[in-house]
Amino acid sequence: MSKNFISASVIASLILVWLVSGLFVNPPNSVEEATSSAVIAKMKQTAPTEVVSRVRVSRINAEARRRSVTLRGRTEAKRIVEVTAEVAGQVVSRSVERGMQVSRGQLLCEIAIDDREVAVEEARAGLDKAQIEHAGSARLADQGLLSEVAIAASEARRQAAEAHLQRQILNLARTRVTAPFDGVVEDLHLDEGDYAGPGDSCATLIDLDPMLVTAQVTEEQVEYLQLGTPVSGTTRLGRPVEGELSFIGNQSDAVTRTYAVEITVDNQDYSLRSGLTVSLQVSLGDIWAHRVAPSLLSLNEQSVMGVRLIDGNNRVVFRPIEIIEDGPNGMWVTGLPSTAKIITVGQEYVREGALVDPVYGDSIDDQIVLR
Repeated sequence: MSKNFISASVIASLILVWLVSGLFVNPPNSVEEATSSAVIAKMKQTAPTEVVSRVRVSRINAEARRRSVTLRGRTEAKRIVEVTAEVAGQVVSRSVERGMQVSRGQLLCEIAIDDREVAVEEARAGLDKAQIEHAGSARLADQGLLSEVAIAASEARRQAAEAHLQRQILNLARTRVTAPFDGVVEDLHLDEGDYAGPGDSCATLIDLDPMLVTAQVTEEQVEYLQLGTPVSGTTRLGRPVEGELSFIGNQSDAVTRTYAVEITVDNQDYSLRSGLTVSLQVSLGDIWAHRVAPSLLSLNEQSVMGVRLIDGNNRVVFRPIEIIEDGPNGMWVTGLPSTAKIITVGQEYVREGALVDPVYGDSIDDQIVLR
């Protein structure tokens, strides 16, 4: 037997084994794969020159996911007020120290009364006189002995005397500089013996309850925010902070193009200080999303981020996505159909519109690598 005949026999045997092996390797493991194979066969008949690539595909169903926005903000006192004197005089006492908690109406500084009490008594005597004169004028008017003009002048003097008394009483009361609201004394500017003029600051008072947390949001995020939305977060040291969204800005910053937001936080014990850094989570409600591996994301020719899927005809489709959350177990994205047939292996080698031969694996673990 010639060597050529032996070589030809070996080659023919190898070809036969290769052809027969196709009957046993990779049988369709589901009705969908069998259908896909039929579609591929039909496509090959109609377009014999088109190259069909085999890819791995996972069917990923959408899940309800609580959408949230992570913000970085700072605590800020609701009010910071310099409490000032309204009358001139020497400071005779200061009743508070820095860091003290004070209540509305509590005395901060007291200015010398001087002759203000005397001025009140003088104004009161003047009012008594004006009232007596007005009463006498009224009796004369009843007898027709006094004109209406004289009566009006008498009434005007009585009212002027009453107003003068009220002014002197007010000046006397203004010698006591009191807290306009509940708060904490942050700084002091006058001491006993100092001379205070109108407008001189006695103390700086800050309002820490409720505390505000201020932050900035992008123009994409601001559209989803609603007043009253619960907000939770932590300080840099891990202290929990809870409140609600109380303000959403309507004018963006000219430089950053972001919008200011405020979160109101209960702080009755004054334990939160102004100026702390806070990491916040703002809930935006539930949304349907898919969990995918970051390695499946790609860019199309327009540099739009998305993933590659297959449609009912086993054609590659590119779908833009939006990332709503990134965690250790994958990314949550929106923009996909409720059940997405995502190409998990081979997506780098197929283009949009290409015909593929899918091999299905319907677990998130089939996405090969999450990180």
